[in-house]
Amino acid sequence: MPAVTVEDVLALPKIEAVDGGGNAGRPVISVTTAPAGFEGEGFPVRRAFAGVDRRHLDPFVHMDQMGEVEYAPGEPKGTPWHPHRGFETVTYMIDGTFQHQDSIGGGGLITNGDTQWMTAGGGILHIEAPPEELVVSGGLFHGIQLWVNLPKVDKMIAPRYQDIGSSSVVLLSSADGGALLRVIAGDVGGHAGPGSTHSPMAMVHATVSPGARVDIPWPEAFNALVYVLGGAGSVGRDGHAVRTGQLAVFGDGASLRIAADAKQESRTPNLDVLVLGGRPIGEPVYAYGPFVMNSREEVAQAFEDYQAGRLGTIPPDHIGS
Repeated sequence: MPAVTVEDVLALPKIEAVDGGGNAGRPVISVTTAPAGFEGEGFPVRRAFAGVDRRHLDPFVHMDQMGEVEYAPGEPKGTPWHPHRGFETVTYMIDGTFQHQDSIGGGGLITNGDTQWMTAGGGILHIEAPPEELVVSGGLFHGIQLWVNLPKVDKMIAPRYQDIGSSSVVLLSSADGGALLRVIAGDVGGHAGPGSTHSPMAMVHATVSPGARVDIPWPEAFNALVYVLGGAGSVGRDGHAVRTGQLAVFGDGASLRIAADAKQESRTPNLDVLVLGGRPIGEPVYAYGPFVMNSREEVAQAFEDYQAGRLGTIPPDHIGS
């Protein structure tokens, strides 16, 4: 699970010291296990938010852990062209390579540690697929796709695309160097990540060494979620056990505690987690298929607009042409 790493973690800026185990530390209110499924043309996913009350997720709507899978030659799969409206998609690539293209001219390749942030707004068409050379060779594939809701006032804004390369991610260390934090979006202890968001939020990929722990300062106005990408450990001031494919939802507080078990499996030598939080939007959500709106009528209109070609057109030099 390479993503972005450094030789000397202690040379990085350090997050401020907080006590994630004290009264200001957030407790865990639930731990759920993501069921496995398939997406697009058949690539395996874990549905990270399945079974979680939507009020604990707001402003997030949906998240898939894509892989981790080792493809044989000819096996890599993606998604066909499809529409979106009313939210933002965030594709974070940990291992392997994915290719994105959309109807407004955005796109490119993302690989270890890169992120593509697409604001669908009033409507966009896009495709995500492995490049031809990866299909031929096969290889490791592992990533995350997150859906971030837009408030009603922003649902019909013009689409936008952000390419967040791994070199622009903000890297931080815990005080003792036992944890590496990659800040993709939001502010962590005064260190702001490169992602520009409509809904105030933070997204961090943390790697915690065996036996180490990290206390992360977290905005009290944000909710807090920790999803385990790989490894085993505990979270929260009350030390709830977590493992690969589990999501912890936190209660109120000013910091998050994440600790790695001293012994890890050889295939997951560290505890890797995705830490998410945002300011809840607090509006009705009606999500169906590729659209996230405030009402059933708005989703029906989105389908009508898509069928009428009002959400964009596939470019002539599209992927697979």
